[in-house]
Amino acid sequence: SDKDFGDLPTVLKGNTSVMYSETGNAPAKLIKNFRKKSDKPLLKGAFIEEAIYIGDDQLDALVDIKSREELIGDIITLLQSPAKNVVSALQS
Repeated sequence: SDKDFGDLPTVLKGNTSVMYSETGNAPAKLIKNFRKKSDKPLLKGAFIEEAIYIGDDQLDALVDIKSREELIGDIITLLQSPAKNVVSALQS
């Protein structure tokens, strides 16, 4: 493979479960929700959109990643804001 997975192959040695998702933060949200009842599973590492996250301390950062749809919504909102401000100013 031509992708650089950094230290991820080393981290994933031993007993490991793998989760796949179309949404980058879905597995992290699932783990965090499960942890409300138990202190496991631990996050060994993650590979999301060419970024590598190593260690359980990265779980909150992974949960906070926005999906593609959320990012598009944010961009649309930002683009609409100046237009709304102009319309509001003209109506005043």
